Amino acid sequence: MRDLKEEILQTSLDLFDLHGFHGVSVNQIVEASGTSKGGFYHHFQSKDELLFVIHDTFITYVFKEAQAANVHHSSPTQKIQAIIHSFVQVFDLYKPHISVFYQESTYLKPAYKAQIKQKRDEFKNMIFLVIKEGQESGEFRRELPVEITGMAVLGMVNWIYKWYKRDGAYTIDQIAEVFTDLTLHFLLPSSKSPASMEDLLHVPFFYDNK
Repeated sequence: MRDLKEEILQTSLDLFDLHGFHGVSVNQIVEASGTSKGGFYHHFQSKDELLFVIHDTFITYVFKEAQAANVHHSSPTQKIQAIIHSFVQVFDLYKPHISVFYQESTYLKPAYKAQIKQKRDEFKNMIFLVIKEGQESGEFRRELPVEITGMAVLGMVNWIYKWYKRDGAYTIDQIAEVFTDLTLHFLLPSSKSPASMEDLLHVPFFYDNK
């Protein structure tokens, strides 16, 4: 059974998805979640803080997973594999959070936007550091600019929220495997590539995931 904070959060996600951030009042959230205003304000100072928590939930998860990968794995190749896998997984685990955030993030107050930017930058910099570590150790191609390569990974994975469907033809694990394979193909020297280009061409195309 969900606790009250989680109940308010999940109810808000449903309401924001249907009506938009400004189309939902605290009173509506309170009524739909079966609580009181006192119960709401015990856990959230405002709707703005609630929207911040929606984002913070999934960015904190993916950042902690990246930190764990950095600690538990010794090689940059293993680290980037684990980071990408958990990063892709977040679009399934927190799909409603991510959808609401991208639709409604423009309404966040500057103080909350600053906190979100800080966490996103920390995650981005961790990816940059793993790529740089791989280049310095000789595991990754040294000619690739770290910033461009890191942003390519971030952009590729972030776009999942636009097309991924839980009832689609491919599971989130299958998608994670393909994204990891693609990343290793452009990071690793050709002699260390995990599969041949011919094999890669036989991977099913899943963009129209219906």
